[in-house]
Amino acid sequence: MRFLFFCLPPLCPHNFFTFSLQPTPVILLKEGTDTSQGIPQLISNINACQVIAEAVRTTLGPRGMDKLMVDGRGKATISNDGATILKLLDVVHPAAKTLVDIARSQDAEVGDGTTSVTLLAAEFLKQLKSYVEEGLHPQTIIRAFRTATNLAVNKIKDVAVSVKKDDKQEQRQLLEKCAATALNSKLIAGQKDFFSKMVVDAVISLDELLSLKMIGIKKVQGGALEDSQLVSGVAFKKTFSYAGFEMQPKRYENLKIALLNVELELKAEKDNAEVRVKSVEACGGSIQTSVGAMTDDVLGQCELFEEVQVGGERYNFFKGCPKAKTCTIILRGGAEQFTEETERSLHDAIMIVRRAIKNDSIVAGGGAIEMELSKYLRDYSRTIPGKQQLLIGAYAKALEIIPRQLCDNAGFDATNILNKLRAKHAQGGMWYGVDINNEDIADNFAACVWEPSIVRINALTAASEAACLILSVDETIKNPRSSMDGPPGGGRGRGRGRPHAH
Repeated sequence: MRFLFFCLPPLCPHNFFTFSLQPTPVILLKEGTDTSQGIPQLISNINACQVIAEAVRTTLGPRGMDKLMVDGRGKATISNDGATILKLLDVVHPAAKTLVDIARSQDAEVGDGTTSVTLLAAEFLKQLKSYVEEGLHPQTIIRAFRTATNLAVNKIKDVAVSVKKDDKQEQRQLLEKCAATALNSKLIAGQKDFFSKMVVDAVISLDELLSLKMIGIKKVQGGALEDSQLVSGVAFKKTFSYAGFEMQPKRYENLKIALLNVELELKAEKDNAEVRVKSVEACGGSIQTSVGAMTDDVLGQCELFEEVQVGGERYNFFKGCPKAKTCTIILRGGAEQFTEETERSLHDAIMIVRRAIKNDSIVAGGGAIEMELSKYLRDYSRTIPGKQQLLIGAYAKALEIIPRQLCDNAGFDATNILNKLRAKHAQGGMWYGVDINNEDIADNFAACVWEPSIVRINALTAASEAACLILSVDETIKNPRSSMDGPPGGGRGRGRGRPHAH
C-alpha cells in the first residue's frame, strides 16, 4: 500500500492576524433598503418615462383617441387631456412622476399642451439613451440641452407674430382661432365654432385680472350640446320654496338684493356658501346676520333677476351685476362623463384665451413650429464642434415627435409627410405643418391653426427641465418601511395586532 503525506505549515500568529483584520462591512441602511445606481439606474428611469409617454401618445391632436379610466370606486372618466389621464393613472415610479408633475404644471400655467410636454420630455430622453449607454457624462448632456432650449425659446420669440391689441375686431378673431385650435383635439371638436365664441365672450366679459373663478360652469344633464348657454352674471340652481311661490313673478328688473346669513330653508351648506360668495362678489352689498338694519348701503343690486327652467332644473339668473364682471356657462349634454369632459375641454380653451390676451404673440400649430425649430437647431449644430454638435442634433430630432405623432394618430404615413415638411422648411416655408384634413402638408398659419407662443415656450422649457432632472439622478434609495407598513394605526381596534415586519 502507498500512503500520501501532506506537510502543513505551523499556524503562526502572523497568519492569524492577517485573517482577523479583514475590513468589516459597514451597514448604514436598514436591511431591505433597495439601492440602485450608475448607468443601469439612469436607463431604468428613462425606460419608465417611455411607458408614461405610451399612455398618452395616442391622445395627441385632432385625430387623437380618448382614454376610459375607471377608479377603485367604479367611477368612469373619459378624457384625452394629458394632465387628467396622468393624474388618474396613480403613477408610483419616482422618476416617472416627474412627467406627471410637468403635465400638471403645464395645465396650471397655460391650460393646453399637456400631452405635448409629456411626449417631448420622453422623446428627449429616448434620443439620449444611446449616449448614456456609451458612457457620456450626464452633465455634458444637460449643458447641451440647456443651450438648445435657450436657442429654441429665443427662436420662437423671434418668429412669433404679434397681433395689435388696438384693433378689437382683429383681437377677437385671434382669440377665437386660438380657442378653436385648443378645442380641435377635444371630444367637442365638432362644435368648436359654437364653443370658441362662447369661451371668448366669457373671458372678455371679465375685468383686467381675468380671474378664472369668476367664470362659473354648471352642468345640466339632457339636451344637446348646442343648448349650452352663457349667462352674463351669476346663475345657480336653487328654487326658493315658500307658501304661494308658484304665484309670484319669476322676473324682476332693477332690484335690490339682501344677502342674509340666515337659514331660510334646509339646504346643503356648500350650495349656500357658493351662492353667498358669488353674489357678494358680483352684486355688491354685504352679508347680514339679521334683518334688523337693512339700509341701502348693505344691499346689493342687479339689473335683472329671473327664474328659468333649464332641463329638469330651475335656475336663478342674476344679470347686469354692477360690482364685478362675472359670467356662468351652463353646459348641456347626455352622459355625465361627456359633460365632465366638455367642462375640462372648455377649461383648457378658457386658459388659452386668457394667455392669448396677456401675451398677444402667436405661432402656427400642427407641428409647424416644432419643424422650424428642428431645422434651426440642426443647422446650428453643424456650426459647432465636439459632443455638443451630436447632442443639439439629438434635441432637434426629438422635436419631430410632435408632427410624427400627429400623423400616426391620424393614420397617415409619417415618414412621407415628415420628409415633405423637412424639404418645405429648408426652402423657407416656416409655417408649414401637418394638414390633418387632406393627409398632406399645409401653411397652418394661413389655415388659422394658431396657438399662443407662450404655450410652446412653456412646453419646451418644462420638457427640457424634466429631462435634465431625470438625467441628473444617478442613484435611487428606496426605504423599505414605506412599502411594508400601512397607515399609522391600521389594523387595530378589532382585536388584531399589527403584523411584525420580519
